[in-house]
Amino acid sequence: MTDAFFEAQATGSDWYTPSEHCRGPWHEDHCHAGPPTGLLARAMEQCLPEQQLTRITVALTRPIPFAGFRIDTSIIRQGRTVSRVEATLISREGKPVLSADGLFMTPSNHKLKLPAAPGSHHTDSLMGSPDEAAPGAFPIQHTLHGLPAFNGRGVQTRYPSGENAGPGRTRAWLKTVPLFEAETPSAFQAICPLADCGNAFGRLADPQDATFMNTDLTVLLHRAPQGQWLGTDSTCHWEPNGIGMSDSQLYDEHGPVGRALQTLLIQPNHS
Repeated sequence: MTDAFFEAQATGSDWYTPSEHCRGPWHEDHCHAGPPTGLLARAMEQCLPEQQLTRITVALTRPIPFAGFRIDTSIIRQGRTVSRVEATLISREGKPVLSADGLFMTPSNHKLKLPAAPGSHHTDSLMGSPDEAAPGAFPIQHTLHGLPAFNGRGVQTRYPSGENAGPGRTRAWLKTVPLFEAETPSAFQAICPLADCGNAFGRLADPQDATFMNTDLTVLLHRAPQGQWLGTDSTCHWEPNGIGMSDSQLYDEHGPVGRALQTLLIQPNHS
């Protein structure tokens, strides 16, 4: 078994084969959306390598097949300062599984002198450093299928003082395996698996009592994260009609880097 989210691609192949680290918690034949989102970011960045990917929005119209898939991309607009790329994930049966929109920008060469945001030092101190955080379990330990999955040995989790894996607003640090064993992911690619975990860290119940699948994912980075340990401060809002959201501030060791949002479908689990 590879120590990455995806198996190495065969020469000349455009198909991606997930490893056990990529399996989601709800169904044995479906992927966790985080690693495939990292692949979408990778495919988009290959389209416009001279610009910086700042935002990706993924619409999860169908479950991502654990059997494998390919990614088709197209440049919608290429400008000097702002560009857009669209991507579609295609199943082995030829069905579009999800669509994604990526926003690229050209960083300015001018170095602006900006004041610190009010309250930013207080927020950063709550996260602390990953070196000071205590190792702990990933928030979802028991999947609905019982097979090796994203919550296994491909993910390491640490919690700042006073935090734990229980339901409710949670701050945590995460370190994951790369997308491919022989390839170093870009900063945007690396944070995508963590960015799709807001519904797990900020959940209001455990999978035994409810499912809380996300139907989309938006990741917006105002700064490229640095280092292997990446952080999240996640909270969820669930409504009685089964619609909810997760909201995660994303971090590296130097402070905030962006935000991740998910729209959630919440259903009681009576199994």
